[in-house]
Amino acid sequence: MDDSSTWKLIHAERAAVADQLSELSAAQWAAPSLCGDWSVRVAAGHILAGAEQTKGGFAKGMLTNAFRFNRMIDRQAHAAAELGPAEIIERLRARTGTTNGPPAPVMTMLGEVVVHGGDIRHPHRIAGTTTPEALVACLEMYKDANFPVGTKKRIAGLRIVADDVGWSHGEGPEVHGPAAPLLLAITGRPGALGDLSGDGLATLRDRMS
Repeated sequence: MDDSSTWKLIHAERAAVADQLSELSAAQWAAPSLCGDWSVRVAAGHILAGAEQTKGGFAKGMLTNAFRFNRMIDRQAHAAAELGPAEIIERLRARTGTTNGPPAPVMTMLGEVVVHGGDIRHPHRIAGTTTPEALVACLEMYKDANFPVGTKKRIAGLRIVADDVGWSHGEGPEVHGPAAPLLLAITGRPGALGDLSGDGLATLRDRMS
């Protein structure tokens, strides 16, 4: 997939997340997301921070945080979460046509909005609109990635199957289910495991503990 096609998927996903955020109640904004100890509001802040990121801003952020990537990401997410929900939504919608980003492949930005959009939707059982094309692209990217999500090590020796999009990877005891929760699980979200099944599920669960 070329960058132009990837940007179209990114912009569509940002627009969908903005629409879904606009329908959340105050209680839902404050509720936990699937991503660590982040609330839905902090996860939304992270999506916005990523959408507004630039190469120069990334370099400055790394320097400010002593080159500790995870600390930088957490601080930026919490800072963006200090904005009101309406402003988060408005600013995210303003990034449905821009092509700025950090010094990383464009595909990583698709992964960010798809996975963290899932972090927001899944606890509230909000139906996603992510296309099979975007889900497969993210599964393909993350299956070989260790930093920062640890997927390659987490799924080693397992066969991972997304039943609804015809995608699979690896050999061994099988973990299968719909692509959206499967993607969340292999990127380290225990809360998505309940939507999956297979002989390898216990192994995958143990690797998240």
